[in-house]
Amino acid sequence: VQLVESGGGSVQAGGSLRLSCATSGVDNKNYCLAWFRQSPGKEREPVATIDSDGITAYTDSIQGRFTIGKDKPKNTLYLDMNRLQPEDTAMYYCAAAWAPSISAIQALGAPILFGFWGQGTQVTVSS
Repeated sequence: VQLVESGGGSVQAGGSLRLSCATSGVDNKNYCLAWFRQSPGKEREPVATIDSDGITAYTDSIQGRFTIGKDKPKNTLYLDMNRLQPEDTAMYYCAAAWAPSISAIQALGAPILFGFWGQGTQVTVSS
């Protein structure tokens, strides 16, 4: 499994960004995919998950602002981020878990399931 993120950058508060994660070796029927983020001095936290059925789940702080999705023919995971705030500044990571029977909401609460990680892409939001 290989995961390669792109699309990070700097944006002003209220702006938008789209993160992409090119995946290889990921079977859509058996893998749960997710975006995590980590700010300096803080633990890595899950942001959004999408399970093998395409069901999504989000952490409360980004609910209604971020959307996770996947383009199966392109083997790409996306994270559309709108109304960005300075507290969204972090390194964002794409992750995959071999979990054919786990739901998106279960995966959101079980980050230990995710054994495959990308290198990360930096998002900086200025006020």
